[in-house]
Amino acid sequence: MKTIKIVKLFLILLCSSFGTIFFAQSKSYTPVSKELYDTIMKKDSLLFSAANTGNIDQLKTFFTEDLEFFHDAGGLANYKETVDNFSRVAKNYSYTRRVLVPGSAEVYPIKDYGAVQTGLHQFCRLEKGELINCGTFKFVHVWKNTPDGWKISRVVSYGH
Repeated sequence: MKTIKIVKLFLILLCSSFGTIFFAQSKSYTPVSKELYDTIMKKDSLLFSAANTGNIDQLKTFFTEDLEFFHDAGGLANYKETVDNFSRVAKNYSYTRRVLVPGSAEVYPIKDYGAVQTGLHQFCRLEKGELINCGTFKFVHVWKNTPDGWKISRVVSYGH
C-alpha cells in the first residue's frame, strides 16, 4: 500500500512538472523603448521596400561601409558583396519579396551604439499578385546610430 502511494505521488509530481514545462505561458515582448522600436521598425520597412522594388541606390544607404553580413548558407559578405547580391536578386529574381512575420520583431538598445533587432521574415515569390512558396527564416540586425542616421552594421541570417 505504501509503495502505491509513493508511485501515485511520483506520478502527480511528474505530471505537474511536465505541465509546467509544456503549458507555461511564454513572456510576451514589450519594447524597452517604444520610440526606439518604432524608429527601427520604420527603417526596416523602408529597407525592405527598397529591396522588394529593386531600388539598390536606396537600399545601400541602409548599411554601413564596414558591414558584415553572416549567412548560414552563404557565408560572410562585406558591404560590396551584399549590395552585389541584392542587385543580382533584383535583376534575376525580381519576383522575390521579403515579408516580416507579424509580431516576431523585437528591438533592444545597445548602449552608446544603437540597437539590435531580431525576428522572423519570409521570402516569397510574388505571382499574379499573390505571395507563394514562402520560406521563413530568422535574422538579427545590429543597427548603428550614425551621424547620417540609422544604418545596419551587422546582419546574421540563419535557419535556411
